[in-house]
Amino acid sequence: MSAADDSFDARPGITPLTAIGEFPPPSATVQVAFGAQSRRGRSRLVNEDHYVVFRLVRQQSTLLSSLPEDVFGKEFNEYGYAMAVADGLGAVGTGESASRLAITTLVHLVRHFGKWNLRIDRKIAQEIMERAEAFYRHVDSTVVHQALTGPIPGLQTTLTATFGAGRDLFFAHVGHSRAYLLREGQLMRLTRDHTIGRNHTTTVPVAPLVDVNATARDLKHILTNTIGMRGSAGPEIDLERFRLADNDVVLVCTNGLTDAVDEKSIRDVLASPASPDGKCRELVERALTAGGEDDATALVANYNIPA
Repeated sequence: MSAADDSFDARPGITPLTAIGEFPPPSATVQVAFGAQSRRGRSRLVNEDHYVVFRLVRQQSTLLSSLPEDVFGKEFNEYGYAMAVADGLGAVGTGESASRLAITTLVHLVRHFGKWNLRIDRKIAQEIMERAEAFYRHVDSTVVHQALTGPIPGLQTTLTATFGAGRDLFFAHVGHSRAYLLREGQLMRLTRDHTIGRNHTTTVPVAPLVDVNATARDLKHILTNTIGMRGSAGPEIDLERFRLADNDVVLVCTNGLTDAVDEKSIRDVLASPASPDGKCRELVERALTAGGEDDATALVANYNIPA
């Protein structure tokens, strides 16, 4: 039975181990190295970007057994990894508060209500995407509520997140932060900007997703979709799933980076032999050197997937 099968067919009266499929599962064998850098833009008094990178672990530990340890091992672990970045919008201090609230709310939702599914089939993938959309809706409601009842009105932010377990990677996206994939030297943009105006350009392939609700301004951009943008339907949330390959590199970043650094330069940095943190530092430094006015944040994940 291949690893792509969604379930095994248990014969009456016996469930052989070989029928369970791939073991250990990819979520136990895939290795990921992360980096992160964030800098305040030249025109900002405070950095209004916030980010988080975290790991989910499912663990089985054998505490006592009559069998020797080499029969099934002392411990078994599986892992899932997430990255998220939020770029707050609005007047001084407003954006920082909005992005902080979005990231902290998202992490609390994952911690308290996430199922931590680490073995992905079609059914689990659909469940993960539905839960991600529900979490984003809750984050949006929280930001809207805080803007209406708290001391800081008009809270709005972008929110772009990835979650990976084994060979599967999901992303959820609102705003004009971006997620990129570098594979075999080719750069592909996974997200589309929820903006209108002259800076809505790209030189690499991008998924054909477009929507317009209301508008918000962020220096050179007019955003059509944000977390916290009040409306009858809430934000349009882009959700996708795809399969990772060995040596894939994933970048999640704010527009402070992509406004100042062209995609060819981004590709060159991601394809370099530098560590993930080194790549993040180089990308952010290039944004500042280019005169970047906006805050620049870069999160990089390098994936090693055994054959």
